[in-house]
Amino acid sequence: MEITSDSFDLVRSEKFRLPAFRLGQREIISTIERQQDVLAVLPTGGGKSLCYQLPAVHQNQLVVVISPLIALMKDQVQALEKLGIPAACLHSGQSLDEKRAIFQRMGKGGTFLLYLSPERAQKEGFKNWVKTQKISLFAIDEAHCVSQWGHDFREEYGQLSILKELRPDVPILALTASATPIVLADIAKQLRLKNPERHVHGFYRPNLYYQVEFCEDEETKKRFLLQSLAQTPTGRVIIYCGTRKNTEAISNMVKRQFKDTDYYHAGLNNEERTRVQEAYGRGDIRILVATNAFGMGIDHPDVRLVLHYQMPGNIDALYQEMGRAGRDGKDSTCIMLYSTQDKGLQSFFIRSSKAPKDIISARYRNLDALVAYAEGGECRHSEILLYYRDAQRIKQCGHCDSCLPDSPRKIVEPDKEMKLPSTAKIRKKKNKTQANVLDGLEEERFQWLRDWRKTKASELDMPAFIIFGDRTMRELAAENPKSLAALEKIHGLGPMKIEKFGTELLEQLRLFQKE
Repeated sequence: MEITSDSFDLVRSEKFRLPAFRLGQREIISTIERQQDVLAVLPTGGGKSLCYQLPAVHQNQLVVVISPLIALMKDQVQALEKLGIPAACLHSGQSLDEKRAIFQRMGKGGTFLLYLSPERAQKEGFKNWVKTQKISLFAIDEAHCVSQWGHDFREEYGQLSILKELRPDVPILALTASATPIVLADIAKQLRLKNPERHVHGFYRPNLYYQVEFCEDEETKKRFLLQSLAQTPTGRVIIYCGTRKNTEAISNMVKRQFKDTDYYHAGLNNEERTRVQEAYGRGDIRILVATNAFGMGIDHPDVRLVLHYQMPGNIDALYQEMGRAGRDGKDSTCIMLYSTQDKGLQSFFIRSSKAPKDIISARYRNLDALVAYAEGGECRHSEILLYYRDAQRIKQCGHCDSCLPDSPRKIVEPDKEMKLPSTAKIRKKKNKTQANVLDGLEEERFQWLRDWRKTKASELDMPAFIIFGDRTMRELAAENPKSLAALEKIHGLGPMKIEKFGTELLEQLRLFQKE
């Protein structure tokens, strides 16, 4: 079949029964058809699978897909078979006869999608087999797992450079739902991609309302959680927690008021995890409290609320998990409850890691960036697009807590008299408030600095929170430092930030005095 835009449309409509391509899909497929390596970032639910499924049909050849989850592979194979497209997955739960039957089907030639795990790609049998096959593409799903700079590095993914060693003639499509330019560069390096073309699309989700709330103590968090559930009477809900212990405790608390609740974490045995995941899929469980073990491959259209009870380790994890909301295009809310203890928990996880020092340092920087995002006052969707260098840019979204604080989708501040379900006694800790209380002049100085930060961010084409978070800006407004040495005492101003912005900051403070 001739490679034309029209022929892509024909395969899309006749074989996949889809009315149109989603943002970025056509461009990615066109690059693959030119036999180029591709780095592609499409949002959760953005149609990544079509980017390797359609070329298999269009070229009438074998495509090998590396995927991390057996359940996800099975779901995709089942969906393809319903469309009449030959596909299969290889996994440890199959008998020898079942595996032989798959190879017999592939041996007939033509269109075929073979799904397998990254571990299986390391086996000697696969290495010998793949050298002799006519393969049009290797597709690596969840490719952020390749990079230690990413949020979910997996050792078995880090060994997938073997694909280029075995078949340098076959292009590779590396797909993920969230990766910064640094992570993309590392993916290309680790997989030994040859001048890969980058496609970054679709980070803007106009049906999602983004919200962050600072909570001084656990009681405030729990009230916000219950208020969120009260405002979300229909549709599925995912509540993310940072630890297994907290996952179970929050689930038990919620279950006292909402019976269709359960929890999921990596400490459960395989049977229990499967039971919970299937019950959630059927809708028997409406509210699921989970660690980040629940996520990869999850695709339910009617998730109306994603709530982070504890802050994750970085913006990549936050964005991926928020992206499970509203896949049907309908209005949904994503709220993160943030406290100073959350940063301490994530710092503990980083300290406990056995990663190299440079990776540890990068994880601390990623955590600091998420804290700055949480404390930021600019449009949250706009900042996300800048952070990921999306092809699309906006000034204001009109549907986040910064742009539209009185939205009906916003979770309102709960009544302090709200009665919490009886649980173990909550220890109250005195936290520092999120921001200094400023007087009239200091508030004017703060707004002056925010305007400067906004201009600077636009000039540098980067999110405002990467320059400084609002907490830093408020301390600058309150303290009004007069020297570089005085800047060192301000929260969030380390040597690198002072070297880059210190002189300009002091000049802005002087200019404000003259106004």
